Order: sequence, then structure tokens, then C-alpha cells
Amino acid sequence: MVVGTQGDGMVDVAIIGAGPAGLTSGYLLTKAGLRVAIIEKDERYVGGISRTVEHEGYRFDIGGHRFFSKSQQVVDLWNEILPDDFIQRPRMSRIYYESKFYSYPLRAFEALRNLGIWRSTTCMVSYVWSRLFPIKDVRSFEDWTSNQFGKKLYSIFFKTYTEKVWGMPCNEMSADWAAQRIKGLSLWGAVVDGLKRSLGLNKRPNDGMATKTLLESFRYPRLGPGMMWEAARDKIIATGKGDVLMGHALKQLAQDAQGNWRMTATHAQGETVITARHVISSAPMRELASRIHPLPDSLPQATELKYRDFLTVALKIRKGDLFPDNWIYIHDSKVQVGRIQNFRSWSPEMVPDADVACVGLEYFCFEGDGLWSQPDDDLIHLATREMVTLGLIQPHEVIGGAVVRQEKAYPVYDETYAANVAAMRVDLEARFPTLHLVGRNGMHRYNNQDHAMMTAMLTVENIKAGERLYDTWCVNEDAEYHEAGDEGDEKVLAAREAAAQRAVTPDQAAALNSLRDVPTRLPAETETAQTADRAAA
Repeated sequence: MVVGTQGDGMVDVAIIGAGPAGLTSGYLLTKAGLRVAIIEKDERYVGGISRTVEHEGYRFDIGGHRFFSKSQQVVDLWNEILPDDFIQRPRMSRIYYESKFYSYPLRAFEALRNLGIWRSTTCMVSYVWSRLFPIKDVRSFEDWTSNQFGKKLYSIFFKTYTEKVWGMPCNEMSADWAAQRIKGLSLWGAVVDGLKRSLGLNKRPNDGMATKTLLESFRYPRLGPGMMWEAARDKIIATGKGDVLMGHALKQLAQDAQGNWRMTATHAQGETVITARHVISSAPMRELASRIHPLPDSLPQATELKYRDFLTVALKIRKGDLFPDNWIYIHDSKVQVGRIQNFRSWSPEMVPDADVACVGLEYFCFEGDGLWSQPDDDLIHLATREMVTLGLIQPHEVIGGAVVRQEKAYPVYDETYAANVAAMRVDLEARFPTLHLVGRNGMHRYNNQDHAMMTAMLTVENIKAGERLYDTWCVNEDAEYHEAGDEGDEKVLAAREAAAQRAVTPDQAAALNSLRDVPTRLPAETETAQTADRAAA
């Protein structure tokens, strides 16, 4: 099968992956009159990690996706694609630790009260010690977080959960992760805010943020985030300019002598060949590198990139809602679960039975390990036992369940990721100017949904212009549960230096400097100050 309906049998752009970045690209390109073909290896769902899975009328959000963005362009695009199906939902997230709930972000006085006098005292002493005698050579997540909060609070509120998520010791994780994701969260700021509130001098939420307040509500598609991406897919197809090929996995990508791309995808009936002038890839960097022909020089670095996978065990429970939170972080070493979502708190329409609560227990793992490979029934029994261990339910209340696996959910920020990404970027941008990397896995960056969309939006502008007007690697990285400020208060996302430009070899640094010399004519509204509020995940 050959895809391409233009006179020369070629599409303008071939897109790998029908997630937020891929579908945003396809929607904007077809809207501009260009012909696109999108391949997606999932046979049923579009949206990638932002898809919504349906089982017996119950809908599951894979990972939890609040629709909030500081970019007015992203907000406008959401409204354009899905104009009539957003609802406003209250925002609430907490930490569960030793049978008690703690607000997240931490509220200093609440946390110290729950911990008790003795433990609170040791936490404050540890914090003061960290300010007086900080670790000088900060290399790891543990170093950075211990300096910021003290060793004791780090061990209580960061270590257990973070190691569950990443499957590696915190002292082996790059300090980049903490600096990017929890920068701006200040224990001292939280204490000062708490004192002001106790005196009636401050009414805003005590979240420890120095400059911004935490949003208290967010918009959400009434049937889950997949509703957005299903609508985008349908609009792409309706233009007559786009094909969305489900169940198609990338096999090989090669250029001919004229610089046009030949993309081969495998599916149940055989192979599909797509010829295109440009390729947009949201596929994981490691997978893309191994499928480009001839193999890129940066393949050794690409193969070193790591990913963390996870699975959701959704339980249907015969009782009223268990808790009001969108999700709860489980900082308890007695159980393996890392986070529990309450799907009705995202949208009541995701749970069809008013007498049934539906929750999703998220387990972080590696594809192929013991947890990932367990039969679904065993995972449902495990999730039931752990809900009982946490004191949230009785075993007889569970009336059913389902398991959803998500591979390569999180690009890992280990000690070598930045140099590896930089090498891959330099190699591909120099050799293949018509190959464009977008999205979370396409760029190996922990971007939120709106940032993934912005990388696609700027890439489309580059393709339409025929030159690289915008540097997509300057798209910001905000954290999804420290969103702050007003929706759409920036025309585009704030620009900053890419994390991948750090920890590189001299040769890579020289190559990156030459790349920075390429004009990146960002509009004036792009030159906004970077927000300080970051969150760890």
C-alpha cells in the first residue's frame, strides 16, 4: 500500500504518532491546505498518553491531564478543536503518608502539625542545617532537594515517591530534574505564608510559591482528554487532506537522492509506504534513531536513552466517592502503588453508575519486568489488597477492574541523558533539515500536553515558511500540578535554554553554538519572563 494522493504520489508531511504533538501538527497542516499522513501503532486509540480508554462504559484518563495553559495560542486551539465539551472542575491533590493526608504542594504548618512535635522539630533542624551547610557539588536529585528542604523532609516527601516513579535511587537522578520541576517551591516561603495567613494578612493558598498562586480549578473534556484528540483526528480526516492510519508501526525511514522521505510502516495486513517532503516525529528518540537508514552517527548515544513505563489498574468500587481529590500521591513504602486517581473527580461523566466509585491505581515499572508482565487478574488482586492496606476500602466492595499499560510514559533524566539528547539533536538537525522532532518522547523532555502542542505548532510554522523561524527546543517545561497564574496570560510559551544543552562534550557544545546562530525570529510576545513555579513528578 502506498499513501499519497497528490499528482506526484507524495504527501507534504508524514507524521509519526497520533498523540497531542502529532495530531496538533496534522490539524494545523491540513487546515493550511497541506496533505499529511499520520501513522499510529495503537489499533484503537489516538492521543498517546493523553488518550482516554473505555471499558464497559467506564472511562480512564491515562496519567491525569488538566487542561490549563499559560499560552493563549494553545487555549485558542483547544477551544477551536473542542468548542462545546469542556467542563470546569475543582483542583485537589494530596499526599498520603502514614495514614494522614497532606496538601500538595505542601502547606508548611499543616505538614508540621501532622508530623508531630518531635518529627517537625527534626525537620526544621535539618532544614536550617541545609541552609547553613549546603552540599556544594550538586549533582543529583537528592543533593538538590536536600539543599532546598533539608535531608529529613526530602526523605519523607520526595525520596519514596520519586524512587517509585523512576525505579532508580535519587542519588543517581540528574539534578536537572529537580531544578526544572520543583524550582520555586520554598519551605521558607510556605512558613512565611502560613504566618501571614494565621494573622489574617494573606488569604491566598499557602503553597510556598514566591510569586504565583496555585490554580484552584481547571477545564477538562467531559469524556476525558481523549475526546480532544478524537475530535482532532476527525477534523483532519474531514478536510480530505489527511489520513490517520491506525495499527501502523514505523519500520524504516530513509531519504532518496532528491531529499524526499520514504517511510515504511508495518501493520496486520503487511506494509504501507508513505513518501513525503517532510517528516514530523513524536516517536521516542531511541526508536527513531534505530529506524533511520542509514543509521545515524548518534545511534550509540540514542540507545543510552532510558524510559519509565507504568500501568493503571482501574477498580470499580461499590460505594460513594472515596475522596474528593483528582489524585493522591502515595508516599508509603508498604505498598507499590505510586498514585491513585479518582475518575469521577475529573469528570462525573466518566463514571456511568452514580453508586460506583472508579479509581485508577498507577504502578510505575519497566516494560517486561515482573510487575508489567503480571496477568491482569493478578494486578487487580494486587490493587485491591493495597487499597485495603491503605485503609481506603474493604475487599468485598470491589466489583470489577481493568488494566491499561503505557510504555515509555516518562523520559528518564539520568546523569547522561542531556549529553545523549544533545548528540542526537546535533546529528539529526545537521543531516536532515526536513526531519522535525516534537513532543515528549520525540524530544526526550518531560513536556506537558500544552508544551508538546507548542513544539508542534512552531514546527508547522517552520514547514510553512520553508525555514527554521522558531527554535522548538526553547519551548518551556512547566509542571502539571504546580500550574499557576492565569490561563492564556502569555501569547506563546516562555522560551528558555534547552536542558539538553547542558553537560555536553566540547564538540557537541560547538555544534550547538552553531545551531543557535540560526535565526529564531520569535515574535515579541515570546520574549516573556520564564515562570518560576515548577513541580516534581
